[in-house]
Amino acid sequence: MIGSIALRRARFLSWFSLTAMFWGVISPLVAQDTTQLREALQARLDSLYEESGAPGVSAGIALPDGTLLGLVAGYADTVLGLPMQHSSRLMQGSVGKTYVSAVALQLVSEGILDLDARVSEFLGDRSWYHRLPNHEAITVRHLMTHTSGIIRYEFDDRFISDLVAQPDKFWEPEELVAYLFDTEAPFAPGEGWDYSDTNYIVLGMIIESLTGNSYYDEMSRRLLVPLGLENTVPTNTRRVPGLIQGYAGMENPFRVPDAVIVDGEFAINPQFEWTGGGLASTTEDLARWAKALYEGRAFDNSLLPLLLDGVPARLGPNTQYGLGVIIRSTRLGASWGHSGFFPGYLTEMAYFPDHEIAVAVQVNTSDFQNLGMPAGRILMELASYIANAER
Repeated sequence: MIGSIALRRARFLSWFSLTAMFWGVISPLVAQDTTQLREALQARLDSLYEESGAPGVSAGIALPDGTLLGLVAGYADTVLGLPMQHSSRLMQGSVGKTYVSAVALQLVSEGILDLDARVSEFLGDRSWYHRLPNHEAITVRHLMTHTSGIIRYEFDDRFISDLVAQPDKFWEPEELVAYLFDTEAPFAPGEGWDYSDTNYIVLGMIIESLTGNSYYDEMSRRLLVPLGLENTVPTNTRRVPGLIQGYAGMENPFRVPDAVIVDGEFAINPQFEWTGGGLASTTEDLARWAKALYEGRAFDNSLLPLLLDGVPARLGPNTQYGLGVIIRSTRLGASWGHSGFFPGYLTEMAYFPDHEIAVAVQVNTSDFQNLGMPAGRILMELASYIANAER
């Protein structure tokens, strides 16, 4: 059922590329006010849901004036017949990296963290550090832009076997990076690009080393509380409050059942994802976060150019990766955001600076190869309606 690491990584990147195909669709709409816009967007989402093939779809929209719209369609649980609701929480997957990046940039503004400092300055005294690929030369910036040469740990067959065999295990960060010890990097730091959760696991260790606190405590204090993100929670236990059922497909890289939640517990411990993602939220809260983040309210806004200083990334044509942000060119102008995957869930989040709108879309399936319409296309359809309503 599980192929080679290379095949799984190819499937993962093909999903990223598939979502990138749908960032230029435009549909016209003229709306007179927010109520009319909400009704029109809900009607559009209902239509898109029918084409998507997803069990359920949740969308969040933050308008230029900060008004938030929540839209839902379909089911939170197909067996029980439970409808998707505005209060439904879904796993964000790798979108969680955007919060890690924001915390790191706060530390930069405080003079605690230097993006061009070598990682060895923070972790070099740990007994295992010299066994990490490229350990002598990698910098914080290399980690944040996925140019370190440190590949993904989570698609390693040994890790997946251990994860499935020990569903209650609490994973320490050092145990995760250990799956890469003494391996050869595919390229020298700064001389290639390879998307890797491991980069952000190492970054999380740096954050905890510098602050003396847990990452989740720092994130809550610095981001969730001041920005009013009350419906965003850590996924650090098998029982995530408010998390709806997700569907991973009959064959999936993490060997979980199609319905990933059994008797209220996730089939594996999602805690392992940590700073590689590590959050669940309502989609409306996710749109609120995107607008705050990309309008410079999550850190000193003078650092926004640093966040958006991207490198070429293999995530579709004309796409770059900055400091935890995917930068795309679309027919609505630039988009800044991130994609997310976790077994049972797919997420797309984007901010369109030319229009000052943020849109997030989540579906409770990660069986993306059987989706009729990826979340990225749904997002772009909704964003296009709003952009045309501005005219």
